[in-house]
Amino acid sequence: MSEYTVKVEEARAATEEKPSAGPVYRCVFAKDGLLELPAGMESPWEFFSESVKRNPNNQMLGRRQIIDGKAGPYVWLTYQEVYNTTIRIGSAMQSLGVNSGDRCGIYGSNCPEWIIAMEACNSHAISYVPLYDTLGANAVEFIINHAEVSIAFIQESKIPAILTCLSRCTSHLKTIVSFGKISSMQKKEADDLGVACFSWEEFAQLGSLDHELPPKQKTDICTIMYTSGTTGEPKGVILNNGAIIAEVLSMDQLLLETDKVGTEEDIYFSFLPLAHIFDQIMETYCISKGSSIGFWQGDVRFLIEDLQELKPTIFCGVPRVYDRICTGIMEKISSGGALKKTLFQYAYNYKIWNLEKGLQQDKAAPLLDKLVFDKIKQGFGGRVRIMLSGAAPLPSHVEEFLRVACCCVLSQGYGLTESCGGCFTSIANEFSMIGTVGVPMTTIEARLESVPEMGYDALSSMPRGEICLRGKTLFSGYHKRKDLTEDVLVDGWFHTGDIGELQPNGAMKIIDRKKNIFKLSQGEYIAVESIEGTFSRCPLVTMIWVYGNSFESFLVAVVVPDRKALEEWAVNNNVTGDFKLLCRNSKARKYILDELNSTGQKHKLRGFEMLRAVHLEPIPFDIERDLITPTFKLKRPQLLKHYKDCIDQLYNEAKGAKESKKC
Repeated sequence: MSEYTVKVEEARAATEEKPSAGPVYRCVFAKDGLLELPAGMESPWEFFSESVKRNPNNQMLGRRQIIDGKAGPYVWLTYQEVYNTTIRIGSAMQSLGVNSGDRCGIYGSNCPEWIIAMEACNSHAISYVPLYDTLGANAVEFIINHAEVSIAFIQESKIPAILTCLSRCTSHLKTIVSFGKISSMQKKEADDLGVACFSWEEFAQLGSLDHELPPKQKTDICTIMYTSGTTGEPKGVILNNGAIIAEVLSMDQLLLETDKVGTEEDIYFSFLPLAHIFDQIMETYCISKGSSIGFWQGDVRFLIEDLQELKPTIFCGVPRVYDRICTGIMEKISSGGALKKTLFQYAYNYKIWNLEKGLQQDKAAPLLDKLVFDKIKQGFGGRVRIMLSGAAPLPSHVEEFLRVACCCVLSQGYGLTESCGGCFTSIANEFSMIGTVGVPMTTIEARLESVPEMGYDALSSMPRGEICLRGKTLFSGYHKRKDLTEDVLVDGWFHTGDIGELQPNGAMKIIDRKKNIFKLSQGEYIAVESIEGTFSRCPLVTMIWVYGNSFESFLVAVVVPDRKALEEWAVNNNVTGDFKLLCRNSKARKYILDELNSTGQKHKLRGFEMLRAVHLEPIPFDIERDLITPTFKLKRPQLLKHYKDCIDQLYNEAKGAKESKKC
């Protein structure tokens, strides 16, 4: 195994009750024991309060000032200013009877008020409950009632949505605080239901700066974070103070050992949802180091403009974002003429050759970085020194492109809400870890457990199996769902449901999902996420959902094609019509089907894994129709319900075509 991974326990043989499990591994930086938490550190509140003492005048939270409808420069609040407001907000909560152990909802897009509300909760050991900005009113209603939220901080534009379901939430919810203003009509509507409403300024005036904070403990519930899930109701993941602290300190330790820790000079770009664990841990880490956090405007059209105004040094994204950025860059390069394209390809090949030899990012091709790749770096503001990717696997070609062309360190990680974010991370500046999620964090141990029904053996020469975790950043259970907790926490090990493959260099690669398997009528198991991942490599596809009926012997799919590619094909083949009409065109459907299966053959899919028919969908799968989660995972039951008629038609068509061939 690589120098970054060490074996600490031997493999376990299979018994009748339990499948075989591979050895237990740790990161080399935790070979003598998992990271210990500092004595006396009891809450994430201490990260913030200590940074205020060290850097009271440093810029902490910033957003762009809107002047005459246009975004101007970033306007900043200092650490001391944020601290003072936080103390007032916390004091105001206590004055209304919200005490340690109570639950507070936070509902809205990323902004300074979101962070202030979170830190106010931390200061009083109140558990904060993020309400997904991307979820509909029904889910928000469910979470408010299930978590017994008594006070909620809500983005001004979300107040009407809360008021529509407020009559069904008043058993516990007694106070609403707007991030901004609130109208007298809205106040009256809430007051009629026994709920008090305040603007941000009004609520802050209820508190005082001369306020004693209650004691806190590592075992206190810091947050109950509801995961959207691909089926059923959201699950409330309980994360205590100790788990949050451990995750932040582990991140700092790994950066110290392998790259460079955050400092008060760093600037973080906040655009991934704060309601998700990934961004929340990142912002907590930045706060612990006294760094600055600049928020985007909340509109993807102005994302690049915000980046160039802020000029961040730390950038976190998800594969979908990185893929779009890379596609846009490559289109510009391709349209720049043969000479520029040739020069770029030469520089790319030269630098990747040096990276593969083991040279560090800044030493692989410094001159070419300045002459060729600097324009790409400027697209992110020009100062990014580290990029992080999570939430889903980053396609290898995208990861390679970012490592070569963006002139900065890139690290891909893997984690779940239940593991408090990252539990694996690729080591910074270690090019051999490309295509993997790296090694365990220093607070976690990992092993693979065999999944015989899918053909995955944790004891084979190339170990494959379900990733299981044990350590200090694991969740404390699902809120009010002991049954679900016992399903996934077995003998102290959290069963993630994700299938990993341990590489010869000790890094982990995510290859499949345990739950998303089904049998076809001939008895063959289908690992559908793996197949979708293969078909997604076809450049004609932006989204794909593969379906197999257990009473049938073959697969079909609903495909969202790449608009530009399909329209170019139509021009070249004298096919007329707009994008919607093209998606209904039988020739277009056959073209996409053939290209998908060609991609499948190229990547060695088996015959029964190929597609027999496809439906072309012009509208991308979206949250509004409940077809994907906020992290873009497919909601399979909902997709089947939405496209049932299409699926039935595809099966009839495919079977009809087969019968015709027989005749």
